[in-house]
Amino acid sequence: MVEAKLLYREKYLYADGAVREMVLWKLPWPTTTRPEGIKYRLHYGLRGGTCLVRYDNESGKGDHRHFRDKEAPYRFKSVEKLVSDFLRDIERLRGGKT
Repeated sequence: MVEAKLLYREKYLYADGAVREMVLWKLPWPTTTRPEGIKYRLHYGLRGGTCLVRYDNESGKGDHRHFRDKEAPYRFKSVEKLVSDFLRDIERLRGGKT
């Protein structure tokens, strides 16, 4: 059995206790739900576990974004654009304080 290859894993703790975590895997081959061949989970939340923003492509749900209490489809274009969108959301939530 061929397994997914970890491309990137980072966990960053902000001084105020907030946490940013990014995990991306390269799949052995594209699938119908992950045609880009990438599986990802990008999360930003508060101390205590409150999720403020998350991008993921959970199997069966496809690419989507959680922002505060809302969930919406996300159009994946590239890993670079995904990370850029995620970091932009964090900056917006933190009021420009990164």
